[in-house]
Amino acid sequence: MADRTLRGTRIGATSLQGEEGVELSPRRTVEYLTDRGTRFSVLFDADAEPPAEWTDQRSGELGFLDDEAGRTARAEFEEKESSQRTPWDMLIERRSREELEELLEERLQLLRARRGS
Repeated sequence: MADRTLRGTRIGATSLQGEEGVELSPRRTVEYLTDRGTRFSVLFDADAEPPAEWTDQRSGELGFLDDEAGRTARAEFEEKESSQRTPWDMLIERRSREELEELLEERLQLLRARRGS
């Protein structure tokens, strides 16, 4: 008899437990704003402190809270992004532009000599 009642169900894939008597925790929706002006909302627990930045699931853009904490986080993010050194910046710190042009010319001559022989 037990075989007949389980026939047709995917054991382990679906729960046979109902939602009766289940009380969900209180939640709240928090809105984030991207640089393009797109708003998206994320559901958090009512007691949870929402982070100042969150990535939008649909577009992959980084959004910030539309309040003072979000504006502060956005300013810190932009400052950090602008202060990062690129490989070109590090190269210019070590060598002058004239030295780089000389090295480039030497390497090009080497390559041309190899290609010609």
